[in-house]
Amino acid sequence: MNRIDRLTAILIQLQTKKIVKAEEIASRFEISLRTVYRDVKALMEAGVPIGSEAGKGYFIVDGYYLPPVMFTQDEAGAMVMAGKLVDSFTDPSIKKAFQSSLLKVKAVLQQAEKNHVADLEDHIEVLPPLATQPITGKFLNEIRNAIVSRKVISLLYTSQYQQETTQREVEPIGLFYYSMSWHLIAWCRLRKGMRDFRTDRIVNLTVKEEQFTPGDIVTLQDYFNSIRENHADMQQVVVVFDRKTATYVTNSRYYFGFVREEYTDEGIRMYFLVGQLPGMARWLLAYADAIEIEEPLSLKETMRNIVQELVQIYLPEVFHSKE
Repeated sequence: MNRIDRLTAILIQLQTKKIVKAEEIASRFEISLRTVYRDVKALMEAGVPIGSEAGKGYFIVDGYYLPPVMFTQDEAGAMVMAGKLVDSFTDPSIKKAFQSSLLKVKAVLQQAEKNHVADLEDHIEVLPPLATQPITGKFLNEIRNAIVSRKVISLLYTSQYQQETTQREVEPIGLFYYSMSWHLIAWCRLRKGMRDFRTDRIVNLTVKEEQFTPGDIVTLQDYFNSIRENHADMQQVVVVFDRKTATYVTNSRYYFGFVREEYTDEGIRMYFLVGQLPGMARWLLAYADAIEIEEPLSLKETMRNIVQELVQIYLPEVFHSKE
């Protein structure tokens, strides 16, 4: 990227948030802090009203806006692909807002880019996993706004296991997409603790005018850190799947504490974090000799015990002959 393009990109970045740290700019453009200082000085000399706060970063003085920016084909194409994902993995409230944004993007494109986008839209589709439940309701947008404004949410929620519906008042912390569903992480006043609410189990939702004061957990990262601290007794499970079998567990592995994976000569090594081994053992038994358990050794013993129980139930003559 030449310097003129970089200066324009830095100016755009400065308008994306209240304060931008010099380290953020340096990291984005892979330049030194010295270069960042020179670039910001060049923008100021060109008449851009940039202010700074010691130890915090740079900001654009209120009232200044960059004229409309033209998008490249790659940027416009990325918006189209993002739109396909939004259509498949968000609710109607987010879809409507994104479609409106995309129309505004298309409106400022040059004709060549407009043709590129129109052609690209017909050649990209996203098919949600079969395990995904239909996303219903219009709650994601309301939850998002409540998180930013720190307003209490009143919701009618159906629990997953007991299938009971209760009225809750919660203090929202963040939205998190995992295990094929959107989840609201919030402090539940009824249960007096942090809770994970699947948004597709929310029957009704109202954002109240009441604002709350955040506690110790303010961000999703704080929540994840607390989970790690409170579940220090969880065990790491490491299993190597052969490459063919690994394709069959792409979705289901998330229900068993999947953390990460790495490719090896033998196949794909997957790491899990689990609280109890028996459930994990029963799932892995479905893949028989297509896996190799590397750790913990106690998981192998658990699986052997389950197999012996099955043999005793379904092949009693074999079991008794061994005795």
